[in-house]
Amino acid sequence: MPMSFRQCQTILFLLSWLIPSVAFAKLDILACEPEWQSLAELLGGDKVDVKSATTAFQDPHHIEARPSLIVKARNSELIFCTGAELEIGWLPLLLTKSSNYHIQKNQIGYFLASDQVELIEKPATLDRSQGDVHAAGNPHVHWDPYRVLKIAAAFSERLKKIDADNSEYYQQRNAEFISRWSSSIKKWESMAAPLRGKRVIVYHKNWSYLLKWLEVEVAGDLEPKPGIPPTSAHLARLLSRTKDKKPDVILIANYQDDKGAQWLGKKSGVPILELPFTVGGSKSADSLFTLYEDALSKLKQIR
Repeated sequence: MPMSFRQCQTILFLLSWLIPSVAFAKLDILACEPEWQSLAELLGGDKVDVKSATTAFQDPHHIEARPSLIVKARNSELIFCTGAELEIGWLPLLLTKSSNYHIQKNQIGYFLASDQVELIEKPATLDRSQGDVHAAGNPHVHWDPYRVLKIAAAFSERLKKIDADNSEYYQQRNAEFISRWSSSIKKWESMAAPLRGKRVIVYHKNWSYLLKWLEVEVAGDLEPKPGIPPTSAHLARLLSRTKDKKPDVILIANYQDDKGAQWLGKKSGVPILELPFTVGGSKSADSLFTLYEDALSKLKQIR
């Protein structure tokens, strides 16, 4: 029996819902940290759907592979992490529990930022007595804008391999990013020129790439050893050193405990500056671009 006009309308209506869901499906990406979520969104545009495993107010060293996170990993076609053992405490378990072949190590859907660039602060020897050191080097590469360019180029190539149908689109997005980011670097370096030669006390080695880029000297670390919280004895030694040559500022990340910094700042008179460590760490820092803008505008307050 031939279909009625109404039946044909119903079938066409259903097809109109089904076909776009296949044709316009987005590439599902899980980023381990907000900085890589932002970069993936900048490079992938409306062809990708990106979620972050962590927030700006969490220490990425210490995350749990929660069931909700395992589900996100299971549904992802590409995982974008820092690497260099930053996520060593949770990423391996997350990958195993996800049972997702596509994002396993050595697969096309597994991408580490630290594999794309040279790392600084590689330890000469490995000894647990040195604290929580990273064998491959300092993993916090998102604070060097030149390394970000290399990571972006490599990630764009990975997008093109995984989603070849949209290769030209990703190529264009990367070209636009390179142009805008390179222009921003010039502006940022001009903004930060007065910071050259300043001396800061840090908490952990979060800021090593940023300070190296800006030619700012590290005068001390609130941690006696990497990953070890400030102790009274260590803070007393830092205080003694500030009397000989006073640093310009004590620099901490927005997610770090500021008790040690507050004690040292009060005793020494050295001001404390809190910066957003990643995207979402402040109201202004809602992308990689504005993260740099916000951090540098705050750093300019150093006198």
